[in-house]
Amino acid sequence: MDAFAGCGGLSLGLMRAGWKGLFAIEKDLFAFETLKANLIDGPRFQYDWPEWLERKPWTIESLMAAHGADLQGLRGKVDLLAGGPPCQGFSSAGRRKPGDPRNELVERYLEFVEAVLPCMVLIENVRGITYDFVDKGEDAIRRNFANELVSRLGVHYHVYTDTIRCSTFGVPQQRPRFFLVGMLKASEMRLPLGDDPFVRMHAQRDRFLDQRGLKARVSSKQAISDLECDRAGVGPCLDSKGYNAILTVTPRTNYQRLMRDGFTGVVSDTRLARHRPHIVERFGKIIVECREAARLNVQLNKEMRERHGIKKMATRVLDPALPAPTITSMPDDLLHYSEPRTLTVRENARLQTFPDWFVFKGKYTTGGERRAREVPRFTQVANAVPPLIAEMWGEVLMQYHKARAASHQLAA
Repeated sequence: MDAFAGCGGLSLGLMRAGWKGLFAIEKDLFAFETLKANLIDGPRFQYDWPEWLERKPWTIESLMAAHGADLQGLRGKVDLLAGGPPCQGFSSAGRRKPGDPRNELVERYLEFVEAVLPCMVLIENVRGITYDFVDKGEDAIRRNFANELVSRLGVHYHVYTDTIRCSTFGVPQQRPRFFLVGMLKASEMRLPLGDDPFVRMHAQRDRFLDQRGLKARVSSKQAISDLECDRAGVGPCLDSKGYNAILTVTPRTNYQRLMRDGFTGVVSDTRLARHRPHIVERFGKIIVECREAARLNVQLNKEMRERHGIKKMATRVLDPALPAPTITSMPDDLLHYSEPRTLTVRENARLQTFPDWFVFKGKYTTGGERRAREVPRFTQVANAVPPLIAEMWGEVLMQYHKARAASHQLAA
């Protein structure tokens, strides 16, 4: 099962590794539409969705209230619960509020784990979940949500945690992510000293990447150079009247061929932003200036921002020779390495290792108060677990699952 599934990056990777999905829990309509198009009614992978569960967006609270008895029937029968609570309240890219109501979803998640008691638990989150929260207001709060997860899960599980930099595992993105693996004590899955899931991940990385024709560090240009406008060409966007989109061309690198994954149709989600001429001119100057000042992949300094009239602190230009910075939900945080524009949803998805056949649904962007309620395409991509890393985790955890099953057969 996948909890807080988003658009399905974690489920996709696990299914590619041989896991069979039961169902996913996701409350946002846009994200659920993406999940449904690819992994419920999808052409390649589908959950074995139970008949008792309506195929619609759910919160954990509403699911437990409506189907508590059905979930109790699954207690101890689920091999793996994947997914973790949303990261916005923990992220160093955000405001990191100790009292952010989204942080309390950690508690809802733990209640769900205790209700279902899966054999294994896999959680992913931002590195910020490992930092102490300190609110210097009148009601000072100091919390460390990673420690709370370890402590609470430790009642039933042997718990292993670490932070992984995605770029060292073939993801063309400098994205440090926190992972937690829990193995149910009652299932006798305590591992020998020195053999924890993270040790296996690192030991098997090169073999995993070699099988896919990849190296540890994939650059942004290796990931998206076939989507350059000058190379691929531009035409009317098929799903957004009045917008242009990048056309589909032959992949140029091993990484691009891996992401194409046999798909031969028109690659979706390549809609280009409608930048005004003065913005295009400004972006062009910024790209040249950052290249000459060797400030690629680095936030613009104060002098550059003032000179170009930019208030955003996060703006940066991709370095074509290096993995991208962490993909965020703000479309204008990253500029292309050679073209005066922001990235498309598909380019962000490439940097997140989503295959080209994977389509995204819902609005492209949203703003104002709706940002706290809606999860448009750019946000879906940014919030997702890179499927490539999820697939690697799927292979590692499948090894433990098979070893446990074999030992039980011997005992029987």
